[in-house]
Amino acid sequence: MISYLSTQLWVHDQDVALDFYTRKLGFVVRMDVTLPEMGGFRWLTVGPEHQPEISVVLMPIPGEPLMDDATRAEVEDLMAKGFAGTLFLTTEDLDAEYAALTAHGVEFVEKPTDEPWGRDSSFRDPSGNHIRLTTPREIPQP
Repeated sequence: MISYLSTQLWVHDQDVALDFYTRKLGFVVRMDVTLPEMGGFRWLTVGPEHQPEISVVLMPIPGEPLMDDATRAEVEDLMAKGFAGTLFLTTEDLDAEYAALTAHGVEFVEKPTDEPWGRDSSFRDPSGNHIRLTTPREIPQP
């Protein structure tokens, strides 16, 4: 049986990303391990406290030999446009979360609106990753 464990988002700065995901979104640190034997590589994951089985890997964009300069530039360009990754989050009360996150300094690119799938909004993290926050509507299945 296959189960879901984590997803990865590219980040420009792991400390800035850590601050955003923990202080502004309220996630908790799952793992924060630096591996000297791998050149100081840092494995950093966060996730919602009430969902311990879920994590988001906050991964720095690698350089050579893993990623050449041209590919790195392409990833950074996609990040700047908000197209390098999307995180889909859900909440029971979008308007309350919108107010709380806005008070914590989160800048929304789409304010809450009613859509066929529910009440929906979006914002971006400091690296440009697109994050959708939705209160889903129950949709009848055929």
